[in-house]
Amino acid sequence: MGSKRSVMVGALVCLALTAAGTVSCSSDSTTSAVKSKTPSSAAPTPPKASAPPVESSALGVDPAAEARCDPLAAQCLLPWPNDHFTVADPVTSTSRRLALDPASMPANASGVRVDPTDQNRADGWSPGSALMAQFDGLDVAASKLPTLADPSTSLADSSPIVLLDAVSAKRLPFWAELDANADDGTVPVLLIHPAVNFADGHRIVVGLRNLVDKTATKLSAPPAFAAYRDGQRTTDTVFEARRPSMEKNFEDLRGVGVKRSDLQLAWDFTVASTESLTARMLAIRDDAFAVLGDAAPKFTVDTVADNPDPLVRRRVEGTFQTPLYLTEGGAPGGRLVLDEHGVPTRQDGTFTADYICDLPAKSETTPARMSMYGHGLLGSLGEVKGDLTKKMSDTYDIAYCATNWYGMAEGDIGNALGALQDLSKFPSVPDRIQQGMLAFLFLGRLMKHADGFTSNDAFRFNGKPALKTDELYFDGNSQGSILGGALTAVAQDFTRVALSEAGMNYALLLDRSVDFDEYLTGVLKPAYPKRIDRMIAMAATQLLWDRGEADGYANHMTGDPLPKTPKHVVLLQGAVGDHQVSEFSLRVEAATIGAAAHDPIAGDGRVLEKDPGWLLKPITKYPHSGSAYVLWDTGSPSSPLDNVPSREGHDPHDDTPSIPGSQALKDQFWHPDGAIADGCGGDACTASIPPENAD
Repeated sequence: MGSKRSVMVGALVCLALTAAGTVSCSSDSTTSAVKSKTPSSAAPTPPKASAPPVESSALGVDPAAEARCDPLAAQCLLPWPNDHFTVADPVTSTSRRLALDPASMPANASGVRVDPTDQNRADGWSPGSALMAQFDGLDVAASKLPTLADPSTSLADSSPIVLLDAVSAKRLPFWAELDANADDGTVPVLLIHPAVNFADGHRIVVGLRNLVDKTATKLSAPPAFAAYRDGQRTTDTVFEARRPSMEKNFEDLRGVGVKRSDLQLAWDFTVASTESLTARMLAIRDDAFAVLGDAAPKFTVDTVADNPDPLVRRRVEGTFQTPLYLTEGGAPGGRLVLDEHGVPTRQDGTFTADYICDLPAKSETTPARMSMYGHGLLGSLGEVKGDLTKKMSDTYDIAYCATNWYGMAEGDIGNALGALQDLSKFPSVPDRIQQGMLAFLFLGRLMKHADGFTSNDAFRFNGKPALKTDELYFDGNSQGSILGGALTAVAQDFTRVALSEAGMNYALLLDRSVDFDEYLTGVLKPAYPKRIDRMIAMAATQLLWDRGEADGYANHMTGDPLPKTPKHVVLLQGAVGDHQVSEFSLRVEAATIGAAAHDPIAGDGRVLEKDPGWLLKPITKYPHSGSAYVLWDTGSPSSPLDNVPSREGHDPHDDTPSIPGSQALKDQFWHPDGAIADGCGGDACTASIPPENAD
């Protein structure tokens, strides 16, 4: 009681000083922020600052739930993400730690609530978080919200939504949309998507103002928020303890010209630190390679087939060993074993991974450049035997080797389905993905090491190596590009990466993917029937995805490399109207990693955005040696702007890696000093549908 009283007293004193324009108060929820720009004039006194305190219940606040739910919204865990659901923690890099209450989490049809234990290890929120709030009657057009059609208006002075990086004191770009999948008779969620991922560890302030309904009538602010905004005191110590942090939000927003009196909602959240996002995988990598030392990983050659295909000279299959960091012997459903500091610890035994390597005909006389291959959604390493890799390999003398994306491979389907039925089980998916990432890193070492593959006769012709061991690259498609982005950020043995059918951020991708249809209707929706519950659950799940997919690593894929990691150069390629991996998510990835775009990105009238190249620096001179973004057009309709899949016409998803021009770019790019040429003649990149993909 004593500590609560002191908090309340401090809050009220702070409020009085703030109202007088004397100070700007802060709280432990803003430790990563710096002072905003100094406003030109003193803050006006809130209109109800001197009014007598009221009971918080008069504001619709439930005192029994306000600590675990946010009284600013009718839905318990909205607005999201939100530092109201964190606690101070001096041990973490942000001085915050998530504290989602199990009682607030969505429950499945069996009454089992999502267990947030693993999410609560994080010191902040996903860098790609979609912000969620609700306003009954909100009209997007009448409110002039920045939409995907023209997100540049998000930085206009008049934008009704303001995202502010409190560390840099800069406005942030985004687009907003009402959930197109809301249940009938419910208030659709307002989604606010960052157009560039948030910076690791930064505090973000959100302000909403001038929101109206379809008749242009201004919507009312939630009563609890209005009490903070207007200075109305309450007798509720928990409610008052938050007031200093709300005052800080008002002050920060005022610094960029947002009037307190105009606000209908404001809150803040802290983005997870780089350490929180990547430390597990880096610990696994560094420990495993310390154990390996200067040696090559142990491997077997189980089968050797000469000329198994007209485009393949030799196919070699076998296994290799990595250190083990999972329970269950590394089988699907196994979990990382963490020490008291949350660091994965090595387990007894080893993890056995499979590999397949295809050697091209030219490698019989000329050693082939090498590329690892990352397969698609819940597939297998056998995808490396497909036409797109065989043609690339034969044409350009590239040897492809593949292993499984353990965690999201064919053998993981049963575990993935179980996790969708009870999302408390989902942590096992990214845990095993990280073991799978280690498998790719060890495969790369095998391909490069003198005592690796080339030490075995299966990888030699006439006694000479078939592999050019000083040139290793990575080629990922679809899921292979989504997870491959994370792999890129931690890779030490390769620096040039081609990601096709690319994108990131599963929480953004799934609503916009036809691939998710059967999982949604057959598994997830029966388990979590309410759309709002699924939205919150999937947003919470993204906090776990970030440990094993590009969204959590994008800020370090090219610039600002992670410790003991070289800089990487990335070629991103996608397709207009992709039915499976949204080109809109690829646009966010390109902007986040700083990839320069082939210009024009698309032909006139081919996409629904006013300027698809907004935020992207155009490639002004060819050959171009840096990271690049290329969008291919095989004639499919543009993807819809709402958060639903593209379904019309031909699905161009598999076209991109099969297009001869796309393959030519990869060939140009995959050299130590690689640079791409303009293969599109100064126009948007168009191509015919590859014959093998014809409907």
